[in-house]
Amino acid sequence: MQSQGNFSELVWQKRLKKFSLSKWESLTENQKAFAKKAFQVLTYKWRWQIAMNIPYLAIFALDRTVPSVHSFNMALLTSVTSKIPVPAFISSWIGLGS
Repeated sequence: MQSQGNFSELVWQKRLKKFSLSKWESLTENQKAFAKKAFQVLTYKWRWQIAMNIPYLAIFALDRTVPSVHSFNMALLTSVTSKIPVPAFISSWIGLGS
């Protein structure tokens, strides 16, 4: 049973929208222009971050869905860890190993 009280999601969204619109309207034109430019810079950087992470997302999705990709990734990790003792090196840093 869902509650339709003051804390329902729809009421919360309306209050947030009303609050943000009232704050936006109280800004001067210079402040609005600065806020728009700042938001454009942030969204530009976010778009670049997403674009840079797409190859890793593809590898993650392929690793989950294609068994041959998963076996290749596991074989690669095994060969790397056999030549470079990463777990032993890290555990010696935190004082768990010898």
